[in-house]
Parts: sequence; structure tokens; C-alpha cells
Amino acid sequence: MSETPTNTPEFTVSELAGAVKRTLEGSFGRVRVRGEITEFKAYASGHQYFALKDESAKIRGIIWKGVVSRVGLKAENGLEVIATGRITSYPERSEYQLIVEKLEYAGAGALLARIEALKAKLQSEGLFARRRTLPLLPRVIGVVTSAQGAVLQDIKTTIARRFPRLILLWPVPVQGDGAPEKIAAAITGFNSLPSTFPQPEVLIVARGGGSLEDLMAFNEEIVVRAAASSRIPLISAVGHETDTTLIDFASDRRAPTPTAAAEMAVPARLELLADLAQRAARLEGAMARHTTQAAASLERTAAKLPDLPTMLNTARQRLDDRTERHALALPNYMSNRRARLDRLTLRHPREILVGLKGQVDLLGHRLTIALPNLLRVAQRRLDSTSHRLPLPTGEIQKRQSALILAAHRLHAPLPARLKESSIRLYNATARLESASYERVLARGFALVTTTRGTPVTSVAAVKPGASLQLRFADGKADVKANSATKTAQLDLGL
Repeated sequence: MSETPTNTPEFTVSELAGAVKRTLEGSFGRVRVRGEITEFKAYASGHQYFALKDESAKIRGIIWKGVVSRVGLKAENGLEVIATGRITSYPERSEYQLIVEKLEYAGAGALLARIEALKAKLQSEGLFARRRTLPLLPRVIGVVTSAQGAVLQDIKTTIARRFPRLILLWPVPVQGDGAPEKIAAAITGFNSLPSTFPQPEVLIVARGGGSLEDLMAFNEEIVVRAAASSRIPLISAVGHETDTTLIDFASDRRAPTPTAAAEMAVPARLELLADLAQRAARLEGAMARHTTQAAASLERTAAKLPDLPTMLNTARQRLDDRTERHALALPNYMSNRRARLDRLTLRHPREILVGLKGQVDLLGHRLTIALPNLLRVAQRRLDSTSHRLPLPTGEIQKRQSALILAAHRLHAPLPARLKESSIRLYNATARLESASYERVLARGFALVTTTRGTPVTSVAAVKPGASLQLRFADGKADVKANSATKTAQLDLGL
């Protein structure tokens, strides 16, 4: 089949793809494309791929590895941006795409929507709930801000004017590429300083005013999480008074300006001195009032007390009187006690028994001696009478036998009777001694008497404070009764 001549150019696929690529690149050059990032993927190679879409179209976008750090924003799904770059095509799939060189937020509305979404997420995690008290007078203050610009100078000047303190600066970029990561690293770094370094007691994260895009570094999640995790109390001072960033919600205090943050960090020295002087004046006044009241109370109490010298003189006089009376009464008392003891000794049953026993022994001895004499006298009288009387021999013999029998009866049982009497006397003595109160004392009991020697037989006779005397088997002791309590009678069940 013969070819039909035509003016239509003929291309291979590769030639056409190359022509389209050259046409796109030559016709458009660099462009700005507004759209929402979707299908975002970051590969291990470091390149990032995504798509930009609007209501009716979509275009592929690429951020090469070498541009990622300079692109200006961190690409993520759902972010509405303006991408600046070059239009080209990918011949293998015949797709046109945008080689992105810069990313910008697509207007304040998009930024605010992103901020609100992130705020809701972080708030649900409880990152905004912490509010710690700032130290009254920190020795070291850590500052996270740019090393250039007026912010650092304002902070240093304010602290030097109010109360000079040591300031540690951790310089960071406050906007642009890599700023969020470096700000977060500075906050974490201050919290991780080795012990050989001065330890900040409060942190100030600050930057000057700017547009919403300029302040976006302080709305990034990495910065907010670093602020919420700081163990050092943190003051945020980003932008002007009307500017609010997410770090403000995660910090312990939010200052409207960097200068205000410095004023929050340290008190004014003159104000402290004035406050101390005022407190000292109030304290002195309170002490003076307290001293006056105490002195008045002491005077009133002293007025109610008796005169101490008079009390002492009266007590001394009473002591002298008692001493003299005791000195006179003691010898008389001892003499009376000895006399009574002697009388009691003479009337003691043991002494009476000893006397009776001696009398019985004497009478027995006399009877033993006198009986033979009585018999001899009776015999002589009988012999004399028998010469004057007729000799009734039988009667005499009868009476003589009776007399001999009676004498025998009288003489024979006398030792036995004496022995029996001695036994009865001994037994009576033993019973009497067993009943003696001295034996009772020897068993551990005591005889209670008044100071006059009168026996005390009932607790009713004892008055608290009364002086008593306890007599033991081997001596006596003077005591004083603290109290007297009558106990119930024991029921022994007998």
C-alpha cells in the first residue's frame, strides 16, 4: 500500500514527548500555582512528591532533595499553598509536572485554618493545660531568639535596669527554612545542659513583630511540643500585643512583647526594696503593738499577785516558828515515847507470864522442901499425943496407915503435877506469843499510829496530808498520807 503524501509532521513517541517537554518549558518558564497539597510522599532518596489540586484539576509536583531545606514550608497533605517553580513533563508517562522551588501559604485564611486544626489537636492532648509559677528572682535566664535585631537588646536592657541577672543566649533563626527545628532544639537544649553549665531558671522565647507568615515558625507542632515539654518555666514573647501563636498556649506565661517578657522574668529592684521597706515597717508596727500589749498584760497579771518580799518574809517567820517549836517538842516527845514504851513493856503478856512462871517455880520448890518437915512435925505431935492418950493400938495403926497412904499420895504426884502445870504454862506462853503483834510485824506487816502513838485502825481516821508513823519489826518510819480511799469489803465466798 502506497503512503499518502501529507503535510502533517510525524513523530515517534520519544520525539513527541521531547517536543512537548521543550514546548512546556519554553512557553511557561517559571510559574506560581495555587492549590491544595495531596498525595504527599517523601522517599528515602530525599525527594518529595505530591499533587496540587483545586476544584477541577490536578498537577504533579516535585521537590528535589537539594531544594527541600530551602523551599520555605514543610509540605503536608491538606495545606493550601502557592508553589513557585518550572513546568516540565515526565516523558516516560507523558505527564506534565511542576518542579517546585518555593512554597508559600496561600493567604491568611489557609494559615489560620491550619493553625486552628493544629491547636485543636494539641489541646485535645492536654499540651495547653500546664501553668507553672515563675521564680521570684531567677539567677540565670535563658533566651531563645535571633542574635541580631532589637529583641535581644530590649531584653538585656530591661533586665539590667530592673535587676541584673546572668543571661544565656541560644541564637536561632526566627523565620524561614529550618527555623522551627532550631527553635525547638534550643528549648530542648536549655533543658539538657550539663551540670557544669549555669542552669537557667526561666526561659524567654521571643521575636519581634511580623506578618502571620513571619510568625509561622512559632505555630509549628515541633516548637509547641518542645515548649510544653520544657521542665524550665517558659515565657513566650512572639510578635506584638495583638499577635498570638500556638507557643503562647503551651508556655507558662505569655508576654505581649519581648520587653514585657523581661519584666515578667525579674522584679524591679527598687520595687523590691520599697516592698521590703513597707513590710519591715508593718512588721515593726506589729512588734511594737505586740510588745505594748504584752507589757500591759504583764502589768495586770503582776498587779494581781501578792507582794513577793512580804510572802517570803512571812514564810521565813513561819519557818523559824515551826523550827523552834519542833526543837522544843522533839525531846519531850521522845521522852514520852520512851516512858510509854517502858510501860507497855512491863504490861506485855510475855513479861507477866515470865513473872508467874517464876512464882510457880518458887512455890513448887518451897512445897518440895516443906513437905518432909510437915510430916516430921506431924509425927512428933502424934508421938507426944500418943503418950498422953490411952493406947488405942488398933485405931492408931489404922490412922497411921491412912496417914502414910495420904502422905504417899501427896508426895508421889507432886512432880507430875508440877510437870503438867509447866506444860500448860508453856503452851499458854506460846499461844500468847503467837498472838503478839510483834510476831505479826516480823511477818512483814506494819503498825500504823499517829504521831502521838495512837493506833490507826481505819482509813476513815486518815486525812490527806496527815503525818503518820509506821512501826516495823526492826524499827519505824515517819510518813505522810497523800490520799485516803476506803475500799469495798472483800467477798471471800466463805
